Amino acid sequence: MRRLWPLAAVLCAACTASLPSMEGVQHAPAGATAVAPILITPQLLAEQDAARRRQLQDLSVFAGPAAPYAIGPGDLLSITVWGHPELAAAQLPTPAPQLSPNEQAAAAAVPGFLVGPDGRLQFPFAGALHVAGLSEQKAGELLAAKLARVLNQPSVTLRVLAFRSQRIYVDGEVKAPGLQPLDNQPMHLVEALNRAGGMLPSADQSRITIVRAGISYPVNLPALIRHGGDPTAIVLRHGDLVRVASGEEGKVFLTGEVTTPKAVMMHSGRLTLNEALGEAGGVSPVSGDARQIYVVRRVGDESQVFRLDARQPGALAIAEHFELSARDTVFVAPNGLTSWNRTLSLLIPGSLPAAVGTGTGR
Repeated sequence: MRRLWPLAAVLCAACTASLPSMEGVQHAPAGATAVAPILITPQLLAEQDAARRRQLQDLSVFAGPAAPYAIGPGDLLSITVWGHPELAAAQLPTPAPQLSPNEQAAAAAVPGFLVGPDGRLQFPFAGALHVAGLSEQKAGELLAAKLARVLNQPSVTLRVLAFRSQRIYVDGEVKAPGLQPLDNQPMHLVEALNRAGGMLPSADQSRITIVRAGISYPVNLPALIRHGGDPTAIVLRHGDLVRVASGEEGKVFLTGEVTTPKAVMMHSGRLTLNEALGEAGGVSPVSGDARQIYVVRRVGDESQVFRLDARQPGALAIAEHFELSARDTVFVAPNGLTSWNRTLSLLIPGSLPAAVGTGTGR
């Protein structure tokens, strides 16, 4: 053991001499060394706030008055030709094959006229009429024009008795996921969620996605309301998919030199860097480097790394306004002394403490 002491002394002297230069070393999170860190500044906060506002503006695709209900295959129509009771519907013929067994059983007991799979309606004296895609008014006018060839100025009232062709799908953290039929009243996002039984306690209201024509539109309900938006202005249409994400998918991970490394849940879809560090007990006063607090974020196929220097004036105010995203990783780098100790432990694992102890005892 005596021979180890000179070697240990030399290593300690060399490491001590290089300690000041190690304090300036930037420690980036694992896997992010090739990504240039973006400094968190008031300018960056302003850019991110503008990006969030643009995201809310993208929802304008769902705004505007809803188009009248378009008749489609499977719809059941009530048709009255005034003055001609003989043209009233008898019991419904064989239900359309695209209906579910429950819908077929219900349809068989209701008198009416069924729109076939080809979008055509069979009516006495009018023959086969293609009514798919028409509103109630337009379909009634088309039928009256056909009947005018055999009847004198026919007066026709056409209404949709059962709405079956227009549907949306609600999925995710709702009580009753599944298909929701559309009717002649506009269906907005809040109503669709209520028809699905409402959101579960585990739902993340900030991570609702509407898929329309293959394009996904994220909806952050709390942020939308905070910025004065109206959720009822998001009008859905046939074929839309609404998915409510689970709160478990919205965690933020704190690692590195924090007092308590942990996964933190977002609060109503919102969590700032300051709040996340507070829930982890803050930067470790013994081993953490407050100048090197990183946020690693995955955006598509790329990664972004943000850095905060908490020793700068106003850093705490900046951290309070820097909003984290779901699945972000917050990493606090070790300070120079901690890095030196760990490097030395790797060079002489277990031998240095024994050597120092032996030299002290003598």
